[in-house]
Amino acid sequence: MLSWALTFLIIAIIAGVLGFGGIAGAATSIAKILFVLFLVLFVLSFIAGRRRG
Repeated sequence: MLSWALTFLIIAIIAGVLGFGGIAGAATSIAKILFVLFLVLFVLSFIAGRRRG
């Protein structure tokens, strides 16, 4: 999931440099959502792993 977030971030950077503002904005939004989702799942996984021992 983190790799997808990084991929969309790179797409957003390239689109921004080339002047495609709409695509850059959409890719940035997707990258933010995926990164937050990755963080939430990581924390939940960490907590579940600590509970098991």
